[in-house]
Amino acid sequence: MARKDKEVTLEVLESDFRDSNAVLLTEYRGLSVAALKKLRRSLGGEAKYAVAKNTLLKIAAGRAGVDGLDSMLEGPSALAFVSGDPVNAAKVIRDFSKENQKLVIKGGFFDGKVLTAADVQKLADLESREVLLAKLAGAMKAKMAQAAALFAAPASKTVRTIEALRAAAEADPSKLAGAPAAAAATPAAEPAAEPEAEAPADAAVETTEAPVAEVAETTEG
Repeated sequence: MARKDKEVTLEVLESDFRDSNAVLLTEYRGLSVAALKKLRRSLGGEAKYAVAKNTLLKIAAGRAGVDGLDSMLEGPSALAFVSGDPVNAAKVIRDFSKENQKLVIKGGFFDGKVLTAADVQKLADLESREVLLAKLAGAMKAKMAQAAALFAAPASKTVRTIEALRAAAEADPSKLAGAPAAAAATPAAEPAAEPEAEAPADAAVETTEAPVAEVAETTEG
């Protein structure tokens, strides 16, 4: 490889290491070109699957600050530079390796840590981001429904109480005497006096004192 081409390749690989959410390292010894194309299509937009020389991969990884992969970079190496969900990419590579045993998972790099082959398998066993978000949305929806029911219950009870008081008032206004809130808010209206002949002065006094006595008796009771 010419020096210029080598430097371009290094720059691309370094950028891939820097920009990736995770890197999954495999050995593809014995896999056909058609099988590699199938794996790339299976990864889709989740990852870029690249074949490169180990010497270039080691230099590019070192430049990008990714340490700990040198011991894994032996034999024909191909890396999945994951730009999407690392769990989804790990699932694709794991499932592909089950169908094509010549693809060997060697390890990887994720969240600042080196992954062993067993770690990649565990990553593939996790639920994907989409599944976790769906479960979270379902849990939040259930909580919101519970909260709505909690707030709706007292409100409906209050409405039923008001409607009962209104019905009672329409049927018999005297029943409001047993509802303290209604009685306090709306004083009882005095009945209109019917026209009568003029009463003597003594009778007027009795009429005036009678309500006072009644109020006194009510207060004492």
